[in-house]
Amino acid sequence: MIPTYNCAELLKRTLASVLEQDPGPEDMQIEVIDDRSTKDNPEEVVAALGQGRVKFFRQPQNVGAQTNFTSCISRASGHWVHILHGDDMVRPGYYSRTRRAAEEAPSIGAAFCRYIYMDEDDHWQRFSEVERRTPGILADYLPALTRTNPIMFPAISVKRAVYEKIGGFHPQLAHSADWDMWKRVYLNCPVWYDPEPLALYRVHSASDSSKLMMTGANIADGRASIAVAHSYLPPDLAATLSYDARQHLALAALGSARELLRAGHQRAALAQVTEALKTQTSLTTATDLARLVASTVIYFGKSGIREVHAALRSRRGSARGG
Repeated sequence: MIPTYNCAELLKRTLASVLEQDPGPEDMQIEVIDDRSTKDNPEEVVAALGQGRVKFFRQPQNVGAQTNFTSCISRASGHWVHILHGDDMVRPGYYSRTRRAAEEAPSIGAAFCRYIYMDEDDHWQRFSEVERRTPGILADYLPALTRTNPIMFPAISVKRAVYEKIGGFHPQLAHSADWDMWKRVYLNCPVWYDPEPLALYRVHSASDSSKLMMTGANIADGRASIAVAHSYLPPDLAATLSYDARQHLALAALGSARELLRAGHQRAALAQVTEALKTQTSLTTATDLARLVASTVIYFGKSGIREVHAALRSRRGSARGG
């Protein structure tokens, strides 16, 4: 199932990567679900490349990414659902190895693989971390999965029955609806992992995640996802896992701030810093604060100090209210 929005040119590469390993209509449904694209016409791409093999559905109105992902689930007819974004790709062997995993371990409800980050021109940038050295079911994976999101959409397939049991993607999580979903999936079924890099995840400046990073909204959204997960995590682990997740998110924000500074995006860097302060109290130690204030003076001047001070006041107010 391929959700799209204004990415028709890249959709050509996505479809080609799927059709290259198409087992036939008896074994796999291929459908593009478009969220009312305004800048191009993915239906033309489907007609040209699909040759009748690929179905096309256009939403009656723009529904947003998360609802469009949920539409992929509701429109799927197979036992397994692979939501492959219209700008991502799969490598040869993805579907055959996923099928082999499902046959070898019938109890699993999801399977994901190692993946490769690529740029707009399909150039490989880096590989995701190896979660285990050999294919198999992931044990004791909840701490890693709740600390950060190690799974990107093109790398994972989920049983339709699991999706139907736990519900669709959270409509209020703009950046982290997938992370929220994978946590819920893991809590409801065994999950298989394949260390072979069989999926390609595209990172480019036009992506939603890149836009959110410029305002710090990606960190605010991650914080919201952590709060949502706290309600369904095992009660004896929820507090510890949530704290660790907030700490990791805050440190990631500071790392992003450094990268943004090097790239000349000063305001975006400041947004990441202020969101980091809202996220984790451990960052407000004397040493961290001294370094932060020094960096703020150097890069942002008085306006930066005011924003950091406002973030601290906001965090303290939230702590008192909680």
